[in-house]
Amino acid sequence: MLKTFGSRSKAIGLVVIAVMALVLHPLFGLILGGNNGGGNGQFFGNQVGGIAIDAQGVVKMASDKLLQSQADLLRKRVKPANNDLRDQTEMRMVSLKGLAKVVQAALKNNKGTIPEEVQFLAGLQRIEYIMIYPEQNDIVLAGPGEGWKVDQAGRVVGEHSNMPVMHLDDLVVALRTVNDARTGNGISVSIDPTTAGRKAFEAVMRKQRQFNPNILPQLEEAIGNQVISLTGVPENSHFARVLVAADYKMKCIGMNLAPSNVNGLPSYPVMLRQKRANPRGQSMPRWWMACHYDPLAKSEDGLTWQIRGQGVKTMTEDDVIENGQVKGSGTANKFAQQWADTMTTKFNELAIADPVFGDLRNIMDMSVVAALMEKEGMLKRAGLKIPVLTSSSSDYKTFDLAVPRFLPTQASVLKIGNRFMITASGGVQVDSWQVAAKSEVVDGIAAYREKSNPDDYVKWWWN
Repeated sequence: MLKTFGSRSKAIGLVVIAVMALVLHPLFGLILGGNNGGGNGQFFGNQVGGIAIDAQGVVKMASDKLLQSQADLLRKRVKPANNDLRDQTEMRMVSLKGLAKVVQAALKNNKGTIPEEVQFLAGLQRIEYIMIYPEQNDIVLAGPGEGWKVDQAGRVVGEHSNMPVMHLDDLVVALRTVNDARTGNGISVSIDPTTAGRKAFEAVMRKQRQFNPNILPQLEEAIGNQVISLTGVPENSHFARVLVAADYKMKCIGMNLAPSNVNGLPSYPVMLRQKRANPRGQSMPRWWMACHYDPLAKSEDGLTWQIRGQGVKTMTEDDVIENGQVKGSGTANKFAQQWADTMTTKFNELAIADPVFGDLRNIMDMSVVAALMEKEGMLKRAGLKIPVLTSSSSDYKTFDLAVPRFLPTQASVLKIGNRFMITASGGVQVDSWQVAAKSEVVDGIAAYREKSNPDDYVKWWWN
């Protein structure tokens, strides 16, 4: 029986429940969706984060041919960074006041075409500091930065580090949806099978006397396409595409459908085989990615803030069957926890091996910045108005990408011992307001603000 359950505080899960009377031997898993915690799209075609979306909105892994074609096209369109921007630095500053001005000027003078240095936020790769300058009516964002390049898979990454650069469009989405992240369902995506798909799956399973790997295509076909429902961010935005792509890629890695390309991060089935592990009981692990920050550091006057921590972690919980129903147990089996901890530990390497995970951290950083700015009233305190970035009615329109509507069901199988076990993986939870609510005064960080005064520079960005 296939069973879905609704939104909880942590994630929306989706699980396959086996008919327990069957004698089934392999470890069997289905990628069945999950929950995720985002006008000027000249740099992006039909694929973002290594996934592609067809005319009907069906999500699939982009083919090597499509990735190569996209890379070739982007190399012709994307201009490299100039000499000053190419320098790798631990502290690249971006003035929001200056950024708004150059965006407005581009809309007026370039017929809406935004230059690469603006589109990629001067090569900024993370936001670590937020500094308020009431005397200049400005707010400055700062973090590591460098020039950019288009890699072999058509992704815009740092010229030296191969970490993805940040996107203006994602920052704009974060600023414009900040209150959606605080209320209602927040920023999320759920991927659920249709009623017809559930019934067809159950019908196939009822006919099975013992498990045969050859049935996998039949199960995939029976469940069919699952429905993707996005909330909190524009569903046609790059921001939304990153959420979907990161969730999908995690499922593929977790269920042994795609390699992580990171040493020491196998799929969950392979990890169980390596450990000769055979988890007992009727629990089924579910994983999701969530914000992972230390308490924010701030100066005593509240004009300097530091975002600390890795940014993303993988979490897990066992789903259990009780009276034919599925619910979260509140606990995790040790093997599922080990896989989650390994993915968390290896996250920085994973973000280089597949930049979509770095993109996910970037949009989490931006969501935290937006929540903190709103919570602390930073724009008002700075006397700064930037409606071109914060207002949905401004002339700057965010990416208009194909909307992800459906995800085909995929299955994998691996025999471990004589047990049949189902796993459910997936999800991203962006709890930006919870991160913004935790802070502590730290001596010494005010010095960063003193060194980064925008009055000392003529550009909208500087090192």
